[in-house]
Amino acid sequence: MPEHKQPVSRTGKPNPVDIHVGSRVRLRRTLLGLSQEKLGEAVGLTFQQIQKYERGANRIGASRLYHLSRVLDVPVSFFFEDMPPEISGKGGKASAGLAERIQEEFSADPLAKRETLELVRAYYRIKEPTVRKRLFDLAKSLAAASHG
Repeated sequence: MPEHKQPVSRTGKPNPVDIHVGSRVRLRRTLLGLSQEKLGEAVGLTFQQIQKYERGANRIGASRLYHLSRVLDVPVSFFFEDMPPEISGKGGKASAGLAERIQEEFSADPLAKRETLELVRAYYRIKEPTVRKRLFDLAKSLAAASHG
């Protein structure tokens, strides 16, 4: 199946929606502990194609997105959740230079960082619920202490 190359903006940057959807694919893949290669095998793609999807360099077509949702065991809507209002259109009219600002905001998103994903995976590997709860409480209290 051919890759769906997206139209490049005047700035030459990927579409913010494609970046967001790709980041959600990466989030779910990482939380499941799948490599790009394993996900690619499951959907009939190379790991390079998965990389391009996850970066937003290639747009994911509807049928491919549906197949990914089945393999990653999430509804298709998962890929569009937590989309910033500037991207989803709920933030008012787009302004000139918006794409650059959205990319900067996305880069600062802690959910997009590998460290966050690894932390979440490690947290859920803790089998004992009370130990998990204590760790959760400790993290919250440390965060509160560092803010004030």
